[in-house]
Amino acid sequence: MSALIPCIIAGGAGTRLWPVSREGMPKPFMRLPDGESLLQKTFERAAGLPGVERILTVTNRDVFFRTVDDYRQYNHQQLALDFILEPSGRNTAPAIAMAALHVAREYGGDAQLLVLPADHLIRDLDALAWAVESARALASEGALVTFGLLPSRAETGFGYIEKGTALSHGAFEVARFVEKPDLATAEDYLAGGQHLWNAGMFCLRADAILDELAAHAPQVLETARLCLENSHSKRGNGEYQLELNAELFAQAPDISIDYAVMEHSAKVAVIPCELGWSDIGSWEAIRELAEADEHGNQCLGEAVLHDTSNCYIDSPRRLVGCVGVKDLIIVDTPDALLIADTHRSQEVRLIAKELKRTGHEAYRLHRTVTRPWGTYTVLEEGQRFKIKRIVVKPDQSLSLQMHHHRSEHWIVVSGMAKVTNGDEEFLLDTNESTFIKPGRVHRLVNPGVIDLVMIEVQSGEYLGEDDIVRFTDVYGRVPAVS
Repeated sequence: MSALIPCIIAGGAGTRLWPVSREGMPKPFMRLPDGESLLQKTFERAAGLPGVERILTVTNRDVFFRTVDDYRQYNHQQLALDFILEPSGRNTAPAIAMAALHVAREYGGDAQLLVLPADHLIRDLDALAWAVESARALASEGALVTFGLLPSRAETGFGYIEKGTALSHGAFEVARFVEKPDLATAEDYLAGGQHLWNAGMFCLRADAILDELAAHAPQVLETARLCLENSHSKRGNGEYQLELNAELFAQAPDISIDYAVMEHSAKVAVIPCELGWSDIGSWEAIRELAEADEHGNQCLGEAVLHDTSNCYIDSPRRLVGCVGVKDLIIVDTPDALLIADTHRSQEVRLIAKELKRTGHEAYRLHRTVTRPWGTYTVLEEGQRFKIKRIVVKPDQSLSLQMHHHRSEHWIVVSGMAKVTNGDEEFLLDTNESTFIKPGRVHRLVNPGVIDLVMIEVQSGEYLGEDDIVRFTDVYGRVPAVS
């Protein structure tokens, strides 16, 4: 049988899981109670499937380095890694079109793509392996195979797939795709046994999905092809990176693969399966992963409760006290606190939507922000000043840069820093410092084998992160000059 290439689609802001999930650290990077992220769990189950030698990931270029960090500790088999880096989100049809074009060009049209969303949880890996094996047999014959989950309840938050005529390998033709139903319709679906939850997972030959895109969504395919032909790529250390042309990718229709192809194609089959699946789509879903006490409370972190029942409390850094409350979701982060009725957890997305509308930073970023070289945490800020804790990983380097509007004072807390400050280059040890004037070119490097930890005090008229002029950068963040 031809090669199987899992394609992890790592998009989506996960706004119903604010304030933990944000635009700069979306849902796939959320740590579950066992310490693993949803992205890591997706990578593990993809890597564990028989015959897998390469994994393709489609993700936003701004989270590429965080994605690599999440993969690194789980790539025990030293699988080859391909990355398609999107400048912006354009839904699943352009993402899958780009993946299929890349796979067909690099590995042959008969190679099979196993499309896996990065923000779902699957507990039964044996059932997944069986379902994938069945799907591969159908996909080899040209079918576009989707995975339908046997519903366990009348769910109004998921789309459904109606089964048609029975096929081989335990599959069925797809009679139709159904939008999210109302409760009465969902109850009828559950009782009738002909409808499955749509998991958004697919197994398909690269050439088969390209043919169906050409037939049903030619604009998606042609835009993807043009973008692919005019995008920059590089190889090295078992990795392939394709950074999509931002101007051309922005012209791709913003449409899902279901709307673009699956609802129109006559070649779609569905395999019913029970995978121990959850889309982890809300705090109500998250709380199902944690054990409850005798009063139905689930607490992550320190909490003192009196006359409190059926509450979910996630506060790893601060003590929470509750008196006389019930049915609450309480999620505390360093810069934002969520308090919600547990029965209305789907509406948390409205908070994120309002923050985005007003341009509030709490929609995009946490106080601790991941960068390719490490992290920074905003400790305090006020008028004309900001204080950060900066951690630079061993052998990593910030860009050679300059700021127009702010000065910076660097104090080394631990480790060793190699500093460029104007025309000077020197080492700073623990408790030593340097001052950088506005307009002066500077760089920070960790030449050691342990983390470099330092405090940065910024002062000036404007302290925004966009006041950075980069001259050189080892992570490719300086635009090429034509």
